[in-house]
Amino acid sequence: MKLTIVIPVFNESNFIGEILLRVQNVSLKNIVKEIVVVDDFSTDGTREFLEKLVQLKNDPNINTSKISGADRKLDLTKIKIVFHEKNKGKGAALQSGFKQSTGDLIIIQDADFELDPNDYSKLLEPIEKKIADVVYGSRFLCGGKKLFYFSHYVANKLLTTLSNMFTGLNLSDMECCYKMFRREVIDNIEIRENRFGFEPEFTVKVAKKGYRVSEVPVSYYPRTYQKGRKIRWKDGIRAIYCIIRYSLIP
Repeated sequence: MKLTIVIPVFNESNFIGEILLRVQNVSLKNIVKEIVVVDDFSTDGTREFLEKLVQLKNDPNINTSKISGADRKLDLTKIKIVFHEKNKGKGAALQSGFKQSTGDLIIIQDADFELDPNDYSKLLEPIEKKIADVVYGSRFLCGGKKLFYFSHYVANKLLTTLSNMFTGLNLSDMECCYKMFRREVIDNIEIRENRFGFEPEFTVKVAKKGYRVSEVPVSYYPRTYQKGRKIRWKDGIRAIYCIIRYSLIP
Protein backbone atom coordinates (compact mmCIF):
# COMPACT_ATOMS: atom_id res chain seq x y z
CA MET A 1 0.00 0.00 0.00
CA LYS A 2 1.24 3.50 -0.81
CA LEU A 3 0.75 6.57 1.40
CA THR A 4 1.03 10.04 -0.12
CA ILE A 5 1.98 12.83 2.28
CA VAL A 6 0.82 16.18 0.88
CA ILE A 7 2.71 19.15 2.33
CA PRO A 8 1.43 22.65 1.48
CA VAL A 9 4.19 25.21 2.07
CA PHE A 10 4.21 28.99 2.37
CA ASN A 11 7.19 30.82 3.88
CA GLU A 12 8.56 27.98 6.00
CA SER A 13 12.28 28.29 5.32
CA ASN A 14 13.12 27.55 8.98
CA PHE A 15 11.26 24.25 8.94
CA ILE A 16 10.90 22.79 5.44
CA GLY A 17 14.19 20.87 5.26
CA GLU A 18 13.79 19.29 8.68
CA ILE A 19 10.11 18.42 8.24
CA LEU A 20 10.93 16.65 4.97
CA LEU A 21 13.54 14.61 6.82
CA ARG A 22 11.12 13.77 9.63
CA VAL A 23 8.44 12.67 7.17
CA GLN A 24 10.93 10.63 5.14
CA ASN A 25 12.30 8.87 8.22
CA VAL A 26 8.94 7.69 9.57
CA SER A 27 8.84 3.91 9.37
CA LEU A 28 5.48 2.35 8.50
CA LYS A 29 5.20 -1.42 8.13
CA ASN A 30 4.15 -2.57 4.66
CA ILE A 31 3.66 1.06 3.54
CA VAL A 32 5.50 2.83 0.73
CA LYS A 33 5.65 6.61 1.19
CA GLU A 34 5.38 9.32 -1.46
CA ILE A 35 5.89 12.99 -0.54
CA VAL A 36 4.24 15.77 -2.52
CA VAL A 37 5.32 19.32 -1.64
CA VAL A 38 3.40 22.31 -2.99
CA ASP A 39 5.08 25.70 -2.63
CA ASP A 40 2.41 28.41 -2.55
CA PHE A 41 4.71 31.14 -3.90
CA SER A 42 6.94 31.53 -0.85
CA THR A 43 9.09 34.65 -0.61
CA ASP A 44 11.35 33.85 2.37
CA GLY A 45 13.82 31.42 0.78
CA THR A 46 11.59 28.33 0.94
CA ARG A 47 11.03 28.39 -2.81
CA GLU A 48 14.76 28.69 -3.54
CA PHE A 49 15.49 25.72 -1.25
CA LEU A 50 12.89 23.61 -3.05
CA GLU A 51 14.19 24.72 -6.44
CA LYS A 52 17.63 23.47 -5.41
CA LEU A 53 16.08 20.11 -4.53
CA VAL A 54 14.56 19.95 -8.01
CA GLN A 55 17.94 20.75 -9.55
CA LEU A 56 19.60 18.06 -7.49
CA LYS A 57 16.87 15.54 -8.37
CA ASN A 58 17.25 16.26 -12.09
CA ASP A 59 21.06 16.27 -11.99
CA PRO A 60 22.57 14.00 -9.30
CA ASN A 61 26.05 15.21 -10.32
CA ILE A 62 25.35 18.80 -9.29
CA ASN A 63 27.86 20.38 -6.91
CA THR A 64 26.15 19.83 -3.54
CA SER A 65 28.73 21.93 -1.66
CA LYS A 66 26.65 24.96 -2.56
CA ILE A 67 23.46 23.36 -1.28
CA SER A 68 23.26 23.38 2.50
CA GLY A 69 20.80 21.76 4.85
CA ALA A 70 18.75 18.59 4.95
CA ASP A 71 18.57 18.17 1.18
CA ARG A 72 21.77 16.10 1.15
CA LYS A 73 20.11 13.37 3.23
CA LEU A 74 16.78 13.28 1.41
CA ASP A 75 15.72 10.53 -0.98
CA LEU A 76 14.61 12.83 -3.76
CA THR A 77 13.28 9.97 -5.87
CA LYS A 78 10.27 9.80 -3.54
CA ILE A 79 9.57 13.54 -3.44
CA LYS A 80 7.49 15.53 -5.93
CA ILE A 81 7.65 19.32 -5.81
CA VAL A 82 5.01 21.62 -7.30
CA PHE A 83 5.30 25.42 -7.55
CA HIS A 84 2.44 27.91 -7.61
CA GLU A 85 3.14 31.03 -9.65
CA LYS A 86 1.14 33.16 -7.20
CA ASN A 87 -0.04 32.77 -3.63
CA LYS A 88 -3.41 30.99 -3.66
CA GLY A 89 -3.85 29.66 -0.11
CA LYS A 90 -3.58 26.36 1.76
CA GLY A 91 -6.72 24.86 0.22
CA ALA A 92 -5.50 25.58 -3.30
CA ALA A 93 -2.09 24.09 -2.48
CA LEU A 94 -3.77 20.95 -1.18
CA GLN A 95 -5.82 20.66 -4.35
CA SER A 96 -2.62 20.84 -6.41
CA GLY A 97 -1.05 18.22 -4.17
CA PHE A 98 -3.99 15.84 -4.42
CA LYS A 99 -3.77 15.97 -8.23
CA GLN A 100 -0.15 14.81 -8.05
CA SER A 101 -0.81 12.06 -5.51
CA THR A 102 -0.66 8.42 -6.56
CA GLY A 103 -1.10 6.79 -3.14
CA ASP A 104 -3.87 4.48 -1.99
CA LEU A 105 -4.03 6.68 1.11
CA ILE A 106 -3.37 10.40 1.58
CA ILE A 107 -2.44 12.41 4.67
CA ILE A 108 -2.03 16.18 5.04
CA GLN A 109 1.13 17.45 6.75
CA ASP A 110 1.81 21.09 7.58
CA ALA A 111 5.36 22.29 6.93
CA ASP A 112 6.19 23.06 10.56
CA PHE A 113 6.83 21.18 13.81
CA GLU A 114 3.41 21.54 15.46
CA LEU A 115 2.48 17.93 14.67
CA ASP A 116 4.65 14.82 14.79
CA PRO A 117 4.91 12.56 11.70
CA ASN A 118 5.57 9.64 14.04
CA ASP A 119 1.82 9.73 14.73
CA TYR A 120 1.05 8.53 11.19
CA SER A 121 0.79 4.97 12.50
CA LYS A 122 -1.99 6.03 14.86
CA LEU A 123 -4.04 7.45 12.02
CA LEU A 124 -3.31 4.46 9.83
CA GLU A 125 -4.60 1.89 12.33
CA PRO A 126 -8.39 2.46 11.94
CA ILE A 127 -8.04 2.30 8.14
CA GLU A 128 -5.98 -0.89 8.26
CA LYS A 129 -8.61 -2.43 10.55
CA LYS A 130 -11.24 -1.44 7.96
CA ILE A 131 -13.29 0.52 10.48
CA ALA A 132 -12.73 3.96 8.93
CA ASP A 133 -12.34 5.64 5.56
CA VAL A 134 -11.22 8.98 7.04
CA VAL A 135 -9.21 9.47 10.24
CA TYR A 136 -8.78 12.80 12.01
CA GLY A 137 -6.01 13.60 14.43
CA SER A 138 -7.10 15.29 17.64
CA ARG A 139 -4.95 17.58 19.75
CA PHE A 140 -7.45 17.32 22.61
CA LEU A 141 -7.81 13.56 23.15
CA CYS A 142 -4.31 12.78 24.40
CA GLY A 143 -4.62 14.60 27.72
CA GLY A 144 -2.18 17.03 29.28
CA LYS A 145 -2.22 20.80 29.08
CA LYS A 146 -1.64 22.25 25.62
CA LEU A 147 -0.26 25.74 25.09
CA PHE A 148 -3.07 27.01 22.88
CA TYR A 149 -3.84 30.67 22.59
CA PHE A 150 -7.00 30.95 24.68
CA SER A 151 -8.87 32.60 21.82
CA HIS A 152 -7.81 29.79 19.45
CA TYR A 153 -8.89 27.13 21.92
CA VAL A 154 -12.34 28.69 22.29
CA ALA A 155 -12.71 29.28 18.55
CA ASN A 156 -11.67 25.70 17.76
CA LYS A 157 -14.19 24.28 20.23
CA LEU A 158 -16.97 26.48 18.88
CA LEU A 159 -16.21 25.62 15.25
CA THR A 160 -15.95 21.90 16.00
CA THR A 161 -19.23 21.97 17.92
CA LEU A 162 -20.98 23.86 15.12
CA SER A 163 -19.56 21.42 12.58
CA ASN A 164 -20.78 18.44 14.63
CA MET A 165 -24.26 19.96 14.83
CA PHE A 166 -24.50 20.19 11.05
CA THR A 167 -22.68 16.96 10.14
CA GLY A 168 -23.83 14.62 12.90
CA LEU A 169 -20.21 13.65 13.60
CA ASN A 170 -18.74 13.68 17.10
CA LEU A 171 -15.29 15.13 16.49
CA SER A 172 -13.22 16.87 19.15
CA ASP A 173 -10.87 18.70 16.76
CA MET A 174 -12.31 19.35 13.31
CA GLU A 175 -9.59 21.91 12.53
CA CYS A 176 -6.62 19.60 13.12
CA CYS A 177 -4.32 19.41 10.10
CA TYR A 178 -3.86 15.64 10.35
CA LYS A 179 -6.47 13.98 8.18
CA MET A 180 -5.75 10.61 6.58
CA PHE A 181 -8.16 9.17 4.05
CA ARG A 182 -8.56 6.64 1.30
CA ARG A 183 -7.81 7.94 -2.18
CA GLU A 184 -11.39 7.47 -3.37
CA VAL A 185 -12.61 9.90 -0.70
CA ILE A 186 -10.92 12.93 -2.23
CA ASP A 187 -11.67 11.65 -5.74
CA ASN A 188 -15.39 11.79 -4.90
CA ILE A 189 -15.32 15.26 -3.33
CA GLU A 190 -15.00 18.59 -5.13
CA ILE A 191 -13.02 21.04 -2.99
CA ARG A 192 -13.74 24.72 -3.64
CA GLU A 193 -12.11 26.52 -0.72
CA ASN A 194 -8.66 27.96 -1.43
CA ARG A 195 -7.68 28.96 2.11
CA PHE A 196 -8.27 27.47 5.56
CA GLY A 197 -11.91 26.86 4.68
CA PHE A 198 -10.70 23.49 3.40
CA GLU A 199 -11.07 21.94 6.88
CA PRO A 200 -14.81 22.56 7.41
CA GLU A 201 -15.64 22.03 3.72
CA PHE A 202 -13.88 18.66 3.68
CA THR A 203 -15.55 17.62 6.94
CA VAL A 204 -19.04 18.54 5.78
CA LYS A 205 -18.63 16.77 2.44
CA VAL A 206 -17.14 13.63 4.01
CA ALA A 207 -20.14 13.44 6.34
CA LYS A 208 -22.65 14.04 3.53
CA LYS A 209 -21.06 11.23 1.49
CA GLY A 210 -21.49 8.85 4.42
CA TYR A 211 -17.83 7.91 4.80
CA ARG A 212 -16.83 6.26 8.07
CA VAL A 213 -14.91 8.74 10.23
CA SER A 214 -12.64 8.00 13.17
CA GLU A 215 -10.49 10.19 15.42
CA VAL A 216 -7.22 9.43 17.23
CA PRO A 217 -5.06 11.46 19.65
CA VAL A 218 -1.94 13.14 18.26
CA SER A 219 0.91 15.10 19.79
CA TYR A 220 0.87 18.88 19.49
CA TYR A 221 3.60 21.48 19.86
CA PRO A 222 2.00 24.88 19.12
CA ARG A 223 3.95 27.79 17.72
CA THR A 224 3.37 31.53 18.05
CA TYR A 225 2.61 34.14 15.40
CA GLN A 226 6.19 35.34 15.84
CA LYS A 227 7.36 31.91 14.71
CA GLY A 228 5.13 31.81 11.65
CA ARG A 229 1.58 30.90 12.70
CA LYS A 230 -0.69 32.06 9.86
CA ILE A 231 -4.38 31.45 10.62
CA ARG A 232 -6.31 34.61 11.60
CA TRP A 233 -9.71 35.51 13.04
CA LYS A 234 -11.08 36.12 9.53
CA ASP A 235 -10.46 32.44 8.79
CA GLY A 236 -12.71 31.55 11.72
CA ILE A 237 -15.52 33.64 10.22
CA ARG A 238 -14.98 31.91 6.90
CA ALA A 239 -15.11 28.52 8.63
CA ILE A 240 -18.57 29.31 10.03
CA TYR A 241 -19.71 30.29 6.55
CA CYS A 242 -18.29 27.06 5.08
CA ILE A 243 -19.99 24.83 7.66
CA ILE A 244 -23.39 26.36 6.97
CA ARG A 245 -22.99 26.86 3.24
CA TYR A 246 -21.74 23.36 2.37
CA SER A 247 -24.21 21.73 4.76
CA LEU A 248 -27.23 23.40 3.23
CA ILE A 249 -26.25 23.76 -0.41
CA PRO A 250 -24.93 20.85 -2.55
